[in-house]
Amino acid sequence: MSPFDDYPYLPPDPQPAPDQPYPPQSSLPEDLRISWSWPHLVVFLFFGFASLLVVQLGFVLYFSAERHLSQKQIMQLFESRPQLLIGTNLLWFGLMFLFLYVTLAVLRGLPFWQSLGWKQFRTGQFGGKVNPWGFFFAGSGLAIFVAYASTRIHTTKEAPIEELFKNRNSAMLLMAMAVLVAPLVEETVFRGYLYPLFAKTFGILPGILLTGTLFGLMHGAQLGWTWGFVFLLILVGIIFTFARARTGTVLASYLLHLGYNFMLALSSIIASRGFTQFPPHP
Repeated sequence: MSPFDDYPYLPPDPQPAPDQPYPPQSSLPEDLRISWSWPHLVVFLFFGFASLLVVQLGFVLYFSAERHLSQKQIMQLFESRPQLLIGTNLLWFGLMFLFLYVTLAVLRGLPFWQSLGWKQFRTGQFGGKVNPWGFFFAGSGLAIFVAYASTRIHTTKEAPIEELFKNRNSAMLLMAMAVLVAPLVEETVFRGYLYPLFAKTFGILPGILLTGTLFGLMHGAQLGWTWGFVFLLILVGIIFTFARARTGTVLASYLLHLGYNFMLALSSIIASRGFTQFPPHP
């Protein structure tokens, strides 16, 4: 039995113009009938920043007390053992999911995944049965386009994320996280949680643009704020969000994201021969 089976399908209501906010809840399309609002988002953001600070501070205090390491030695430890950095991120992701689960599923009695947009493709959508592999391969094609466009962007500085690729173990861990974890977390937060709130408040088109822009900006620090790369990621975020809006399910944007990250990981492994050879930075 599918986890989506107990979530009834409601035919979409007539939609207003894309640049107009939606009317009251009863007239919303089924995929935008959410239970949270802006105050919930404010609390979620506060919890996200606070939990990240607590997790990072906890790691620092542990190594300071147990191993008597200085702040500089702790930074060197994280650079030499990237699994600590990845472990910190995984713990933080888990805390954010716990917050959403408690506030949506436990306190409100809602089906967790379905309420965050994880639903089956509607029967008859796009003129017939939807082939999920189509979204996966579309995401892979998008990754190829972005990789090519990135070669046209000239930069003299090295992006911070490139530091992790200088070590084979850290590079492999990063690729595993990019394929197995990042699409699930980012699609749930951006396309499952943020987009319906934005679309409900401002309208579909502004919701798509705002969600995609925030998605690109979130990766800005990793890219050293090289704006050519950031704009490409904003474009990718807009495409992911458009798929979510068009289909009414996060499953579409997740498969796009999964194919995109998988192709990037595969091409990186092939180009570096398993992260054993790296081209010099210009």
